[in-house]
Amino acid sequence: MSAGLRKRSLTVAGHATSLALEPAFWAELEAMARIRGDTLATVIGAIDASRAGRPLASACRLAVLDFAKTR
Repeated sequence: MSAGLRKRSLTVAGHATSLALEPAFWAELEAMARIRGDTLATVIGAIDASRAGRPLASACRLAVLDFAKTR
């Protein structure tokens, strides 16, 4: 795993998975969850459902960028 990445295990759509992202992306995903009143797993599950074949880590990073534009 590259330096600076933090790996977490979670359940998405009923399946266990792991996801490695930079700490800043984890912090923004957690902020998204708080603002939406959802869990982190729910937010990542929504991203997973709409990622259209893109790797989950990339889809999460793009979702965070979109979120940052609206804040």
